[in-house]
Amino acid sequence: MTQSEWPPREVRLSSDKRVLFLTKDLELIRKQLYEGLDLRMEDLSVDDLLDDINTDVMTPAWVCFDHDPAIIAENAYAGLIHEGRRVFEPRALIDGGFEVIVSGHRKGTGSSRETAPQCERWSGIRIVIAASFAPIHERNNLNLGQLMGDHSVLKRLQDGESISLSEFTSKFDPVSGLILESGGILPFAKRLKEGSIDLPQNSTSRRKMTMVEKMIANKLLGTKRELSFVKPGDAVLAQVDGGYSHEFTTAQVHTFLEEEYGEDYKLPNPPKFAVFEDHLLYATGVPRFGRFVDKIQNLRDMQVEFQRRTGVRDYSAENGVSPGICHQVAREEFIDVGDFIQATDSHTCMGGASNALAYGVGSTEYANLIHNQFAFVNVPESIRFELVGRLDPGCTAKDVILHILWKFAANSETLDRSMEFGGSGLSSLSMDERATLCNMATECSAKTGICEADDKTVEWLLPRREGVSEEEIRSAFVMPDEGAIYDGGVHEIDLSMIRPMVAHPGNPDEGVPSDPTNGAYIDEIGEVEIDIAYAGSCTAGKDDDFSYYAMVCEAALESGLTISEGVECYIQFGSKTVKELSNSKGWTETFEKAGVKLIDPGCGACIGAGPGVSESTEQVTVSAINRNFQGRSGPGKLFLASPLTVMTSAFTGKITAWHPGVFN
Repeated sequence: MTQSEWPPREVRLSSDKRVLFLTKDLELIRKQLYEGLDLRMEDLSVDDLLDDINTDVMTPAWVCFDHDPAIIAENAYAGLIHEGRRVFEPRALIDGGFEVIVSGHRKGTGSSRETAPQCERWSGIRIVIAASFAPIHERNNLNLGQLMGDHSVLKRLQDGESISLSEFTSKFDPVSGLILESGGILPFAKRLKEGSIDLPQNSTSRRKMTMVEKMIANKLLGTKRELSFVKPGDAVLAQVDGGYSHEFTTAQVHTFLEEEYGEDYKLPNPPKFAVFEDHLLYATGVPRFGRFVDKIQNLRDMQVEFQRRTGVRDYSAENGVSPGICHQVAREEFIDVGDFIQATDSHTCMGGASNALAYGVGSTEYANLIHNQFAFVNVPESIRFELVGRLDPGCTAKDVILHILWKFAANSETLDRSMEFGGSGLSSLSMDERATLCNMATECSAKTGICEADDKTVEWLLPRREGVSEEEIRSAFVMPDEGAIYDGGVHEIDLSMIRPMVAHPGNPDEGVPSDPTNGAYIDEIGEVEIDIAYAGSCTAGKDDDFSYYAMVCEAALESGLTISEGVECYIQFGSKTVKELSNSKGWTETFEKAGVKLIDPGCGACIGAGPGVSESTEQVTVSAINRNFQGRSGPGKLFLASPLTVMTSAFTGKITAWHPGVFN
């Protein structure tokens, strides 16, 4: 394979380059890296390869403190740990001389961070082989010009076959194929501006549509809303209403825009775009991050420069306190019904609770879309969850989504699909609970999550949108057509049958990754003692979550209990408005009486960058966050659970489901 012009018209393996297999036997990876072992696809089965490799494994948070991809590559796969030490030592991927990397199912789950494919690209990898890819990761690979194929493609390449570039591009929609042929989205955008690319016209005729299809059709460029129709697989250009980035990602966006459009670049429509300082506020207080203080400050400084230059909404910290986590504040302040929102974070889909289309993208794609005000969209398939009944008092929406992760996502039924929530049971869930469902659609490796709009949508938005009438909100509702086709099926979930759940930490040393799909009922896991109870994050730092925390704390205090001896309990506010509500309701005082440690708004332990992280492999955490990837929130074992379970467990000292009278 020639590197002089990428991609070549005919793709073949280079005689002086190697193929790296990411196997469940981690010692086998070490032998390839350090002992010169070369394997062939015929030596292995797909079952021998690592599944669910998440972006935290590829580039842990501390690696992302460097925004230069070449430096990031030096610590590629720093999060893959075996028996307490890194499998990939610094520069191992670079120095190994690999051009192909191979894994199993659902490559690139988790965060939308583009640093994950960047670490491979700048290490010399140009072909990525997997049984399947998480949707955002696949998109980021496309945007970087990385070729992707399955294991049969690799076998042919290793047999000496030359494969036409068109075979790699034909599996994608026509626009994505053109992006890949151009070597990535920025070279593609340049060719588009020059007029050297002819985009295919959308020709889908009138049809019944799902919510995501309607939302995309409503945003198509150059067409009238009432005449626009799309179907899964259509490649279209759509107008984006807004978006945001945070201090972990803005530096790359700023750098890419400066490189592509010059130092005086500007944005044509900044009002609904924003920057947030929420991810790294508490990172400098984490001992292992102490040496990165200067890098973190550099990221902040670059975000300040980006905001100054563009005039986007500024949600910087004041006196060291953030206005809140980006996803929570965005839904509170500017995500409206029917909006199309993109941002540089995978949990952007939380905005779907407001009947909006929202999902995460990589820094390269975001730089392109905020400058040009449109996005390239491959219309996804949909899967519908028809909710009926009402939840048991011991359960929350977190238990519902853990159930979906366990029963549907683990079987890839939600993969790259839009998860649509509706049914009579949806009306029993508050807007905050709906936000939990949509937030964790990304843990399902879905494209996004969207809830139907109803009276509760209006009631929630109306006091938060000055000058907007009820009629204006209702007129923007996007509802599915009766008879719309759901490729993932329509699945009824009886909320009354949901039981309190956890996602257990798996056993990474034996090839069972820590993953949110590791579902288990609390009444079946036995006695699990805990060291840390962490309540917070975008998933669990909302108004309703705090009402749950307060209810449990009040019940515990009435029974004469405080936080169990030996347990550290933390609650982190999702935004300043949540904190204000907690103060006004007297909840803050209740938490303090119970022995809870309160943390100002922002991200923290969820990304391993604040109070609440484990400090040793022996520690056990029960947490209301959205991910339990190995090492993400410290080296210990982490169980995901609902806000009710986390807070109850803090008082009992072991994982315990809530029910009225649990402390009696």
